[in-house]
Amino acid sequence: MAGGAAATPPAVPVRWHRRVLTLAFPIVLANLTQPILGAVDTAVAGHLNGASYLGGVALGGLFFNFVFWGFGFLRMGTTGLVAQAHGAGDHAELRNTVVRALLLAAVIGAAVLLLQMPLIGYALRAIGGSDAVQRHAQIYCHTRIWAAPLALGNYVALGWLLGTQKVRLALLSQVFINSVNIAAVLLYVYVFDWGVAGIGAATATADALGFVLSAALLWHGRARGLPALNRAALFDAAALKRLIVLNRDIFVRTLCLLSSFGWFAHLGARQGDVTLAANALLLNFQTFMAYGLDGFAHAAEALVGAAIGARDRHAFAQAVRVTALWSALGALGFSLVYWGAGSWIIGGLTNQAAVRATAETYLPWAALLPVISVWGFLLDGVFIGATRTHELMISMMLSFAVFVVASWALLALYGNHGLWAAMLIFMAARGLTLARFLPGVVRGMAGVAA
Repeated sequence: MAGGAAATPPAVPVRWHRRVLTLAFPIVLANLTQPILGAVDTAVAGHLNGASYLGGVALGGLFFNFVFWGFGFLRMGTTGLVAQAHGAGDHAELRNTVVRALLLAAVIGAAVLLLQMPLIGYALRAIGGSDAVQRHAQIYCHTRIWAAPLALGNYVALGWLLGTQKVRLALLSQVFINSVNIAAVLLYVYVFDWGVAGIGAATATADALGFVLSAALLWHGRARGLPALNRAALFDAAALKRLIVLNRDIFVRTLCLLSSFGWFAHLGARQGDVTLAANALLLNFQTFMAYGLDGFAHAAEALVGAAIGARDRHAFAQAVRVTALWSALGALGFSLVYWGAGSWIIGGLTNQAAVRATAETYLPWAALLPVISVWGFLLDGVFIGATRTHELMISMMLSFAVFVVASWALLALYGNHGLWAAMLIFMAARGLTLARFLPGVVRGMAGVAA
């Protein structure tokens, strides 16, 4: 392998840089529409009459992070399996993977609707917050939740688009959904005067219309000339077992990730509505960065999965190296922007003087997060593309345990500064533990041709 690397002509790295950027750039644009939407929701809620509106939308959004991101395996698992089938040229299994995921999304979505009352009630009580914050969060959640099955179906469609490297269509889909959402939130809140309910209804509207587009893309992009769906192949025991194991691992991993943000919000809520709102506002910085840098992680998912499906070790190595370089450069750029323009961004997100002042106090922590958290985001993509989800789960469980201990200790010593320091420790632990597991992925390709 070393000898092959020495003989590689300069044109190969350039080709790989171009390939990664061609995949990542549309995904970055698509992903960045999501935190822009979150920022619009935050800004609309932040300009309503009182910090409790912003806190309510923040808590409601956290609940849906648990619900939708908790079932994010519908996107991530689909991407990894589809990418490997795509790399192997197995169009029948690619189709079966998508259909299995859509059926699973329908079942989960129906369960969420049936259990919405206890789910929302328990989750919001567990996070905490004042009575006013809780009231606004309840309104937001009970309005938005009706589109849950369609939102989960959109996850499957996005996983298929990323796994087959149809990144321009992924961009189209996400821009459409989030543009509808932004237009609807402005209409429902400022024209219809629906308040917090309007913010939730806007997201539900966008998810519903987005699913119509997703269904059209899936139908138009289907492979032609395949035999009719075979029930035996669709419900093949080995394929179902693999799907269940992958989804279980990713679910536990995502549950730990979301629990960390829930714990962060809970400890922030214990310090009052203003601190809760300021922390939620600053987490928009992290969300904006995460969605942007996840573009390179998604590129890694598609390229690593295709390399493994095609049994190409050289392509695997190039995918990891080039996406790592561009991820690092992107993280540095986000940190510099946050250092230089963070106060201006805060001012655009809220006109509440107390919230602005508190957020500016803790801004340096938010500016440091990109360069610390980037490695966990990137390696998530590598492990998802390789469908090495067990390591993902173990890494996140360890990191979450470290975060809980660190936040408990540092909050008592340094207040909210300690809480933000614990968040940095958590993000660092994610990258370090996954890096520790990476050689195992390489060894797993030992029998694959270079």
